[in-house]
Amino acid sequence: MASLDQIIDDFAFLDDWEDRYRYVIELGKALPDLAEEKRTSENKVMGCASQVWLVTHTTGDPDDPVMSFEGDSDAHIVRGLVAIVLATYSGKMASEIAGLDAFEIFSKIGLVENLSSQRSNGLRSMVNRIREEAKLRAAA
Repeated sequence: MASLDQIIDDFAFLDDWEDRYRYVIELGKALPDLAEEKRTSENKVMGCASQVWLVTHTTGDPDDPVMSFEGDSDAHIVRGLVAIVLATYSGKMASEIAGLDAFEIFSKIGLVENLSSQRSNGLRSMVNRIREEAKLRAAA
């Protein structure tokens, strides 16, 4: 899976949005499939037009664990957005995730303004869910 720095560099290299759109789809294709038993209502992200599932894993200090995520979607472009969200947040401590606004990064690479409002809302739902979970775990 591509790192966030790699994704940012690749976005800067690609000139037009069509190429970037194809790149997002490629990121989604590279995302490992989520096991069928993890496609549950508890893991489903509400507020997404497509079906999106997020699974959270934690390790380390229970007071501020390192969080990592698995995710999937039934739509190609959304699967790519899931990959970008996972690259942004996976492997960070809960306190860091709670304070990290991915939309600043997404705006910098021109992602948000080139998405439909439905996809943008879905992206916001994914980010909000991850950050809320991180806030709960950092405060535990």
